[in-house]
Amino acid sequence: MEEKTGFFQSGRDYESRYVNHRYLSYEKKILSQYESVDYFSPHSKVYKEWVAKQPARFEWDRWVTMGCIGFLVGLTAFVMHQGISLISESMHEVALNQIEESKIGEGWAVLTGISIILVLLSSSIVVIWCPAAGGSGLPELIAYLNGTNVRRIFSLKTYVVKFISCLLAVGSGLPVGPEGPMIALGGLIGASVSQFKSKVLKLDIALFKRLRNSEDRRNFLTAGAGAGVSAAFGAPVGGLLFAMEEVSSFWSDKLGWQTFFCCMVSAFTADLFNSAFSKFEYTGNFGLFQKDNYIIFHVENYIPLNLLVFLPAIVLGAIGGVLGALFTFTNLKIVRIRRLLHDSAARIPNLLSLVKIIEPILIITIVSTLKVLVSDAFPCMQPQCIFTNSSFSPVCLGHGGGNGFHTELTVETFACEQQDDDIVIVNGNQYFNGTYNPFATLFFASGEEAIHHLFSRQTHNELPPLPLAIALLLYFPLACWTAGTSVASGLVVPMLLIGGLFGRLVGCLAVMVVGVHTTPFWAWLDPGAFALIGAASFFGGVSRLTMSLAVILMEMTNDIQFLLPIMVTIMVSKWVGDLLTHSFYHALLEVKCIPFLDSEPFITHNGDPVSLELFKAADAMCSPVQCVKEKESVSRLASLLMSCEHSGFPVVNEEQQLIGSITRRTLAVVLEYLHDHNKDMVHYEDFLAHDPSYRQKIILEKLSGSGAEDVTIDLEQYINQSAVSVPTSFSLHRTYVLFRTLGLRHLVVTDERNVVVGILSRKDLMGHALEDKLVQVLGEVVGSEGVLGGIKEERRAAEL
Repeated sequence: MEEKTGFFQSGRDYESRYVNHRYLSYEKKILSQYESVDYFSPHSKVYKEWVAKQPARFEWDRWVTMGCIGFLVGLTAFVMHQGISLISESMHEVALNQIEESKIGEGWAVLTGISIILVLLSSSIVVIWCPAAGGSGLPELIAYLNGTNVRRIFSLKTYVVKFISCLLAVGSGLPVGPEGPMIALGGLIGASVSQFKSKVLKLDIALFKRLRNSEDRRNFLTAGAGAGVSAAFGAPVGGLLFAMEEVSSFWSDKLGWQTFFCCMVSAFTADLFNSAFSKFEYTGNFGLFQKDNYIIFHVENYIPLNLLVFLPAIVLGAIGGVLGALFTFTNLKIVRIRRLLHDSAARIPNLLSLVKIIEPILIITIVSTLKVLVSDAFPCMQPQCIFTNSSFSPVCLGHGGGNGFHTELTVETFACEQQDDDIVIVNGNQYFNGTYNPFATLFFASGEEAIHHLFSRQTHNELPPLPLAIALLLYFPLACWTAGTSVASGLVVPMLLIGGLFGRLVGCLAVMVVGVHTTPFWAWLDPGAFALIGAASFFGGVSRLTMSLAVILMEMTNDIQFLLPIMVTIMVSKWVGDLLTHSFYHALLEVKCIPFLDSEPFITHNGDPVSLELFKAADAMCSPVQCVKEKESVSRLASLLMSCEHSGFPVVNEEQQLIGSITRRTLAVVLEYLHDHNKDMVHYEDFLAHDPSYRQKIILEKLSGSGAEDVTIDLEQYINQSAVSVPTSFSLHRTYVLFRTLGLRHLVVTDERNVVVGILSRKDLMGHALEDKLVQVLGEVVGSEGVLGGIKEERRAAEL
């Protein structure tokens, strides 16, 4: 019988953070296809022999590796931003040359044509060469660091394709940003460079061999992700906090120090090169760190705060939480609709690839058309603060000083008539005195330029409410649609832009109601200040970041005075957003059916939360368990690997008592070496250098045949002697904490005689799985019906 769910059914896309996502049967099959990875290497005899041979270097090799990762991530960010600026500004300059000559049609054709070519290249290389490079890559990165093995995301091909695709997609004018892919690229660099080995580049530096283990690789990946944030935002401390808060599931003081160093090197490298280059053209001043080069959205005019500013901060936080949840919910529905279309297109050869390539082309065509046509529909606007008859107009604060109201010099004139006196110089200061297009200032320019205008202070009348509202209504659905298409792209710039739009809109309405005040007591009533708070609230409403987001915004704007209002609005937006949906990136993990263990599971019974301390490990374990003995016949091992898909097995003695564990990969490599080299002794270096080949199935079939039952393998050398186990009566809550904290792949459950009676994997401890397994137990423990709220609802509701 086909399972169906409702459009607004709780437990699907519309779900509180305190409600577990409900997976359908086919989605559970996708979940089961993912393998977990251990945080620590198997503590076997061959591993200990390998460790004993490694030289003790007092950590200097790890610090050198962190420095290399930081430098390469910073260099990647520099090339990325310079390339985007070159492509974007060159394209818009060519189009504006036509538009300024009143050739609107020609300008639209140039802008749309160039954009389509860029997006075509961006999506084609992803669809044809490396589908794993699509999107931001953040959900997959988070999942890997949480302990799920996501394949093909850390290859050299993925790096090249993701970099080029992001460069072209952002440069084309799609409503996306480069920050998400930069974080994923940072993680990719951390995971790859730390191994100092590449089959493609034929590189193998033996000096750093001791770093080729899962623990070090995951630590370097964490540091690389933090360095990606550091280089993308110019926020080294924010990068450290992001890695700790959002990306990493395992943290230590040592990793914190090393990540801090990596983020510092990354930011320094990016700022150093950006200080001397503009669109790859050398401008001099190498090593001169000017604020416009390394503070992305630098706020020029600081304004004093007032206690009353916390009222709009709370209101904007609530709005940002609702809009952030709406953005997440809408995007998830679009993802599901896109998946249905892809499933239909897959029935016709090559149609699926064509559909994936055409979708972003359709979006950029709409975006380019709106840029030109809507901008052309808006009348040119005269700045209210102008310089006439040797004096400023009365609306200007200061009446002739540089500290008053003004219109920025960088506003977009679009097709407005330009005069020689559009820019006047008074007392050495330049002022804009001509006409400009407020909507083009927001929508025609790049996302970063629009954010600059939204955050600008003492520009109360530069952007009226109408263009702000229209830009918000157009940009919100377009950004929501673009996220998830077959291009490498991020959402940070769209989140800041959307939040800045509604924040400044609220600020303009507030100024219209209470008027413009010149006293310091009311200086906080500035639309630019509201835009910054709005950006923080929407960013927090989508991502649910807290500490790292506050610090990133401070480092991006250098406006430390607004730290407290930003902290308040972030907390409110998170609280409101958590009541409506899961965070955006965790929701994408659920839609993509990638296993993920949250910091703490939420189990409910009839709508009420239930503590896992009331349950035992035996209540959630899988049983019976396939075990292997210390000495097994080749045929039995081969048959075992062929008959089941388990990724690990407990190892028991003759009395069925637990003595350790062994992974499926270890058994496969040992059997393959036995078949190819007629030896059953495999060293740890062989496991590092070798993956079971595509011939594995053929080899297992041969080894499981007649004659192999007489050949016995001693697995003593390969058994993980530090396999963690818990008794059946062990608290389920503490089992969950133990599993997640140690980054386990399997957790064996034993009885009082240490006999294996069950096993727990990552998928067994996910919230939905715990609820399903505890349904019957709940009735006895809680004394109620024994039916969890939402399970019956899932089974009888209707699916999108």
